[in-house]
Amino acid sequence: MTVTETGNSLTIVDNRTGKSYEVPIENGSINTMELRKIKVSEEDFGLLGYDPGYLNTASCKSRITYIDGDKGILRYRGYPIEQLAEKSTFLETAYLLIKGELPDKERLAVWTYNIRHHTMTHNNIVKFMDGFRYDAHPMGILVGTVGALSTFYRDAKDIRNEDSRKLQVRRLIGKIPTLAAMSFRHSMGFPYVMPDNDLSYAGNFLSMMFKMTELRYKPNPVLERALDVLFILHADHEQNCSTSSLRAVASSGVDPFSAIAAGCAALYGPLHGGANEAVIRMLMKIGSIDKIPEFIQSVKDGDGRLMGFGHRVYKNYDPRAKIIKDIAFEVFEETGRNPMLDIALELERIALEDDYFVSRKLYPNVDFYSGLIYQAMGFPMDMFPVLFAIGRIPGWLAQWIEHVKDDEQKIARPRQIYLGEDERQFIAMADRPKTRLDEQMAGICRL
Repeated sequence: MTVTETGNSLTIVDNRTGKSYEVPIENGSINTMELRKIKVSEEDFGLLGYDPGYLNTASCKSRITYIDGDKGILRYRGYPIEQLAEKSTFLETAYLLIKGELPDKERLAVWTYNIRHHTMTHNNIVKFMDGFRYDAHPMGILVGTVGALSTFYRDAKDIRNEDSRKLQVRRLIGKIPTLAAMSFRHSMGFPYVMPDNDLSYAGNFLSMMFKMTELRYKPNPVLERALDVLFILHADHEQNCSTSSLRAVASSGVDPFSAIAAGCAALYGPLHGGANEAVIRMLMKIGSIDKIPEFIQSVKDGDGRLMGFGHRVYKNYDPRAKIIKDIAFEVFEETGRNPMLDIALELERIALEDDYFVSRKLYPNVDFYSGLIYQAMGFPMDMFPVLFAIGRIPGWLAQWIEHVKDDEQKIARPRQIYLGEDERQFIAMADRPKTRLDEQMAGICRL
């Protein structure tokens, strides 16, 4: 097969048949359905693309988040993440992601009011949550309870109704912190704390997490702002594992609660939402600064893994990691310095100067410092993916809305390359050869 690029198309010559095919190029990509035209005969299925993990496959067109991994750029709706982290709030950023533009003062006030007044959950959700084991993982609880909300709000199934979509957005952004805090307190055996709508979004979450016997919880403003910024940094990140999972589930036409539950389930995985926990465990394993050279060598020898470095998309310093590093110092001024921060700083310094890591473009990512911050604020490691999910809700909802309104989208149905057996004839049980397992089971029965 011979491929040449000419202007806005690819010319593909099939050397088997001698046929030539023109494949249009649009937005730096080709429609892979065009490859189906390349076939030996009319009965032939046509050429497929094989791309495990979707390393080079675009499943949608989006106007939400832009990433340039080589240059370390992340923008929401065109706005640099650095500016949003410095000047915006999480709820304002959520408005931007979902609506497409920054709100004026009046619109932001209405938006904030509507979300704050959807923070309560039905009392039956409390009963539902009480059904989980006392030691259930908070993220597992969140996956279940978010999915359960679809049975409480049956109007959410009217996904083509814009007013219904707006209502579900307010419900989900409002209730997720409540469910998240309840999942934590359930796992701790503490009574649930009702939302306090006089507090900020982050402040209310901290109250529902950590309020004990005091009449009113007063969040530390530094920690409150740090958490708000962390939510902003996690609000969206293009077509990652959880977002693409959400879109795949949404393609069947389900309500947003079910789609968001799918996103939470993907985020539950240690390779996604559990990455910052892996960083903490790595730092704990290193133990002290003097052990870092030994650890670095083990990574080079293939016996260890450098967690929190490198990214599927970024081949430069993750822009979110720079912001989080500054936040870490602000938080530790309030909570006291975590001894693991010194290990992290020295590990980062060595890795950024070592040709082994530099040549592989292994730079710190968003997970490298976020776990240290969460730990300093009093969050147990089981809560790390839950915190990730709270921040990601607006991005997931923006992606869900975009998917629902995209006429080009169809129900997700990837192809496969079958490598199994050809047609075989059924063999009666009496005629099948005896296997070693059959012999072992017979021996067990005799015992």
